[in-house]
Amino acid sequence: MNIESRLAQIGSQSDPDTGAVSFPIYQATAFRHPKLGQSTGFDYARSKSPTRAVLEEAAANLESGDAGFACSTGMAALQTIFALFSQGDHLIVSLDLYGGTYRLIEQVMTRFGVTASYVDTNDLDAMEASRTTATKAVLIETPTNPLMMITDIAKVAAWAKHKGLLTIVDNTLLTPFFQRPIELGADIVVHSATKYLGGHNDVLAGLIVTKGEELSARVAFLHNSIGAVLGPQDSWLLMRGMKTLALRMERHQYNATRVAQWLLTHPHVAEVFYPALPTHPGHEVQSTQSSGNTGIFSFKLKDARFVEPILRHLKLIAFAESLGGVESLLTYPSVQTHADIPLEIRERIGVDDRLLRFSVGIEHIDDIIEDLGQAIEAAAQELNS
Repeated sequence: MNIESRLAQIGSQSDPDTGAVSFPIYQATAFRHPKLGQSTGFDYARSKSPTRAVLEEAAANLESGDAGFACSTGMAALQTIFALFSQGDHLIVSLDLYGGTYRLIEQVMTRFGVTASYVDTNDLDAMEASRTTATKAVLIETPTNPLMMITDIAKVAAWAKHKGLLTIVDNTLLTPFFQRPIELGADIVVHSATKYLGGHNDVLAGLIVTKGEELSARVAFLHNSIGAVLGPQDSWLLMRGMKTLALRMERHQYNATRVAQWLLTHPHVAEVFYPALPTHPGHEVQSTQSSGNTGIFSFKLKDARFVEPILRHLKLIAFAESLGGVESLLTYPSVQTHADIPLEIRERIGVDDRLLRFSVGIEHIDDIIEDLGQAIEAAAQELNS
C-alpha cells in the first residue's frame, strides 16, 4: 500500500469492536487482569497504552522498522536512545546540529561519561580519524538544522556496520514521507514529532523507530524504565496530524522551493541553504536518497543589521522557534535554537548573526513572499533613512 494511504488510514481499522475510524483515546493508566497470570496485553500505561500502541505501530510501519516508541518530546526520545550507552562510550555526531541535541550531549551526557566528536559525516576519513575503541554509534542529522547539510545515509551506515557501530538518523525534517533511513541501512530513526509529523504547533512528542529484534528489545526496556512516554491525548493528536502528512509535506516543499528561488536573486540576501536548489552541495545525494524536500531552509543576509527590523515588520509570518507547522515561522538560530552552542563553533560552521531559518508553512505562496518582501523592504528603508 502506498504511503499516502497508510498515513490516511492510521488507526482507522484498529478498533474492530466498534468500527471507529478514529481510534479512541484510552484515558486509563491501569487495566484489569482477567485472572491471575493473565493479561489483556495492557497492564500499566507507562509500559503500554492502547492509543499509544496504535501510534507506535504506525510509526514502525511508515519507517520500515520493527518497533516504534512514542515519547513525551523529541529530546526525551534522544535521551532514551542515549541511555543505550555507558560511561566511557563515545559517539560520532553531525557537525551542524540542532542546539538542543548539542546541549543534551555536552551538558548532560558528558556528566555520565558519554562523549562525542562533531564531524562532517560525509567525510569518512574524518569519521575514521575521530573513531576510537570506545566509539559505539554515529548520530546523523540529514538535512542538518539549520544549514541543510546532507549526509549520504547508505554510505555512512555501511561504514558504521563494518566498524560495528550503530547508525542513528534524525529524520525530523524530511519525515518518512520523503525519506526512510532504515531502508538505507540505519538502525534507529528518531523524530521530534512536534514538528512535521504533528504539523499543527499543538502537540509535543518524539518518536523512535528501531530495526532488529535485539535492539528493539533494548529500547523497549529503556522506554519503559525511563518512562518518558507519550500520553493518550497527545498520541491521538499526533495520529490525527500524521493523517494529512502527505498533503502537508507536498505543500511545504512547493512553498519552500518557491520562496528559496525568490530569495536567491534578492539584493539583500547573500546565500540560501536548501537542498532542492541545484546549486546546493548536497542536492545530488538528497535526490538519490529522498523523494522530496523539507519545508525548512535557511538564508544569510548581506547585512546583520537587517535582522531585527525584518523580524519586527513581519505580519503573516511569525517570529518564533520550532518548525514544521502549517503556519510559517522565521527563527534566528544564533539567539534561539542554537544559542547553547558555543559562539566559536557556531561561527566556524556558519551559524552566524546573519543567518535566518525559515519554516515555510502552507499559506498561499504569494502571501508568504509578499510578507517577507515587505519586511525586508521596510528594514532597508529604516537603515537607509
